[in-house]
Amino acid sequence: MVLQFEFPVSLSVENFIYTLSHEVDTQLASRQFLTKTYYDSFDWRLYSNDITCEFTTTKNTSSLSLRSIKTGLAIADTGIKKIPNLSKEFESGLIRDTLEPLLEMRALLPICKLDYEAHQLNIINKDQKTILRLTIEAYAHCNRRVLLLPVKGYDKAAEQMTALLGTTLGLVVADKPVLLAALKFEDKKPKAYSSKLTINLDPCMRADIAGKYIYSHLLKAIKVNEKGTIDDIDSEFLHDYRVAIRRTRAGLSQIKGILPVNINAYYADFFSWLGQVTGPTRDLDVYLLSFDKYKNCLPASIREDLNALYDFLVIKQQKAQKELAKKLQSPRYLSTLAEWEQYLKEPSCKIPLEQNAKLTIKELADQRIWKIFNRVLQEGSVISPLSHAEALHDLRKSCKKLRYLMEFFQSLYAEEQIKQLIKNLKGLQEVLGDFQDYAVQEENLKLFSEEMMDLKIPANTFLAMGVLIQDLDAHRCKAREDFAAKFEAFKQEDNRLAFKLLFAPIKLHGH
Repeated sequence: MVLQFEFPVSLSVENFIYTLSHEVDTQLASRQFLTKTYYDSFDWRLYSNDITCEFTTTKNTSSLSLRSIKTGLAIADTGIKKIPNLSKEFESGLIRDTLEPLLEMRALLPICKLDYEAHQLNIINKDQKTILRLTIEAYAHCNRRVLLLPVKGYDKAAEQMTALLGTTLGLVVADKPVLLAALKFEDKKPKAYSSKLTINLDPCMRADIAGKYIYSHLLKAIKVNEKGTIDDIDSEFLHDYRVAIRRTRAGLSQIKGILPVNINAYYADFFSWLGQVTGPTRDLDVYLLSFDKYKNCLPASIREDLNALYDFLVIKQQKAQKELAKKLQSPRYLSTLAEWEQYLKEPSCKIPLEQNAKLTIKELADQRIWKIFNRVLQEGSVISPLSHAEALHDLRKSCKKLRYLMEFFQSLYAEEQIKQLIKNLKGLQEVLGDFQDYAVQEENLKLFSEEMMDLKIPANTFLAMGVLIQDLDAHRCKAREDFAAKFEAFKQEDNRLAFKLLFAPIKLHGH
């Protein structure tokens, strides 16, 4: 049943109540001023899952409601004084159970605010019993609304009211949440940010112009995540920031011969530095995010012994974060990024000198993807159970370059085909990534234990860390074993043929 209606613009709350009271017996239960603040993650995870998170405050009370966007019905609500930053900080219950799997590590942020006046009306029958409740919400910048709150056992009253609101009072069904009107007033759009890479290129675009277009898209992602990274709002800002940096570096090293050599080298050096200075904080973020997983892989009897490691990592992360924030506000960073932005805005030369600049972006994309794909096959084919870990690490880097190129240029190819090939590559990347991550985590835990020696940490913590290192080592060995099967699947004839058909340059005969 429809439970929300919008007023016609000409109808005031007073006229609505006056007209309604001539049709049914009404009783004004309360009238108060409220503020409603909508919350979501920076990347709109709740909205994307059909949920609004509303924090409503009055003079004396405050409450949080999660509602379905489609129906407007409450999924969960609770009285609460302050909104925690992260979902895991909520008390156990339905709110936390709903938010945690959706938000994961992302913070809840205020996205817009509405001040309004609410009138609570009771509809009563001849016996003076309340058979229906109405809430009228009068907003300053959005259409006024009425919400029907049925009373158990009086379903017919809600049906009759629905008919009355439409026919007699000229109200229309509210098919969109108030949130959309509030966002529109504040000139914001839902799902305004996504970490997914969507770059639409014209296949005939000149390669140097397309390259600048790609870099401008990535620069936007860097800038939009910059403040959240500096303020350490949640770990995902730095993650997305670093991904945009890595993609930029991959572009500068792999989309070759489109920018002047000196320009390319200068900015490749800058983004390499940026990758280095953001690395330590991100690594520590990952350890903290993985901490519950670390504990759960230990025998129950020694899990709590690992807590001293968590405290050590928190302090280390805070220190690294402060260093990072300083670097991201340094003259070198600010001026070089501004120069890069300016360079990308400048029009490209009419007749470029660089060897690949005059190619179409489709020609260059085919060339580069085909070349790196063959490099991946070559590097993977010579890896045996006796190969050094370094060989797998190099292959992982080549796979990353291939993946970034395919993502940059995916709009140039048939969607289903390229998505399938990216998916096939992901399987190989995952096992190589696991192998590398376990090796690095093992190594770093050994270094942490050395640093912790001087801190009067209980011996049991070091024992627990030893068990954790053994567990990581077992996972690393498993990933190494899994590699052969994953690479075998990737180099299968059908996958090679699919790559060839999509990317291999066509050789013309008889010329």
